[in-house]
Amino acid sequence: MKNLSRLALTGLLLFVIGSANAQDENNPWQVTIGTNAVDPLGIDQQVGNEDVSFSKLYNVAGEWSVGPTPSTISVGKYLESNFSFIVTGSSNKLTKWNPNLDYPGINYEVSPSEDAMTVEELMYYGLDGMVKYSFPKLLQVGSAVFEPFVGFGGGYTWMEQPGADLAGLATMNLTVGVSYWINDLVGITAQSGLKNSFDEIVLVDHFQHSVGVTIKFGGKDSDGDGVYDKFDICPDVAGLTEFNGCPDSDSDGIQDSEDTCPNQAGSVEYNGCPDSDGDGVSDNNDTCPNEAGTKALSGCPDADADGLANAQDACPNEAGPAANNGCPWKDGDSDGVLDKDDNCPNEAGTLANNGCPEVLFPTEEEQAQLISYSRTINFALGKSSFEKDAMSTLEAITAILTAYPKANFVVEGHTDSISSEGFNQKLSEDRAAQVVSYLTTNGVSNERLQSVGFGETAPIESNMNAAGRAANRRVEVKLAK
Repeated sequence: MKNLSRLALTGLLLFVIGSANAQDENNPWQVTIGTNAVDPLGIDQQVGNEDVSFSKLYNVAGEWSVGPTPSTISVGKYLESNFSFIVTGSSNKLTKWNPNLDYPGINYEVSPSEDAMTVEELMYYGLDGMVKYSFPKLLQVGSAVFEPFVGFGGGYTWMEQPGADLAGLATMNLTVGVSYWINDLVGITAQSGLKNSFDEIVLVDHFQHSVGVTIKFGGKDSDGDGVYDKFDICPDVAGLTEFNGCPDSDSDGIQDSEDTCPNQAGSVEYNGCPDSDGDGVSDNNDTCPNEAGTKALSGCPDADADGLANAQDACPNEAGPAANNGCPWKDGDSDGVLDKDDNCPNEAGTLANNGCPEVLFPTEEEQAQLISYSRTINFALGKSSFEKDAMSTLEAITAILTAYPKANFVVEGHTDSISSEGFNQKLSEDRAAQVVSYLTTNGVSNERLQSVGFGETAPIESNMNAAGRAANRRVEVKLAK
């Protein structure tokens, strides 16, 4: 029968361990191995009209039966919200008993000088389960933690004497205790449980006390970083507790998942990236990470402050426009007109003449051309008004005079010898004046022009024939002497 009961105890333990729902959140399993003491006389049983009392509760030497070590094993699993389910198996050999209690199958031998009695090889077995509620970290001293708890449950208690059948009864149990955790996994647990029998005839209320070493286990830490997988945001990569198990590869205080440069120690300001040259541009955004520069140029220097980085500046120490690769425009002839705008870069000129020197007077060829043009201006017969085909000639003359703004010109009028001398003089003056009027109207300063009429006094051909007279009817524009 003894072996049968032990087999039943083992089977029940295995069943509970396998089916219990889920000792703390990190390590849900707990096992306690220790010793126990049974105190049948801890509560004075009611005999006759005597009342129940707790007067003998602490009479350890006289009333407790202390089992060997180990004589108690408990296995538990954490449920949730500080609740756990615990199954406990225990054994003991009772050496003290109350003679007023009637327990079937036990032979009593009462000592004449003591209230207690000795029963040879009276074995005690218990299998109990309870729901435990803990008060975690109620008191903490350094790394050690005191964790009180209460429990409520039930179980079955057997007693066995050689030669007699195994006898048992169901009990309802109330337990109080405390665990002293040396660290997160190892502690010492002491508890006292009141077992109340459902059978008023046989073994009645008694205490069972126990003390043992408790070990928590079952927590999974796949990456071995000390943060259990349940709370590890990065369960497959070893990390740090302060980052919930995630790594900080460069140890800059910023976890890798939030670190733009996870393998280079940096600062929060730059999202974990360094700024090696201290120019306010983090290395990952700095085109010139080892030279202090400006943000506008992505961290590259601009020695001449012309807006062009040194590496792209053909003249890094001399400010110049980007259009000229960072170099200043040159003025080779020092005439105040930059070479890029100077039509005569190797010859000093004027701004007004686009860098070319001003020519004050037309060349002899241009003067001859000017006279030639002007002689072809056609007027109405006997009048000073222009013929329509004279306009292109007048425009060409205007262009030449405009090119020499500092030169003065004389417009001469001439006629043939037909008509009276007075008529011819007046006609030549009017035609010269008409040309001057056209030129001033089209942008030639009046101060640069003079008109004069010569009548028929300065012919260039003979007036004796028609061709000669046609040549003599003319206007000539000349450079003033």
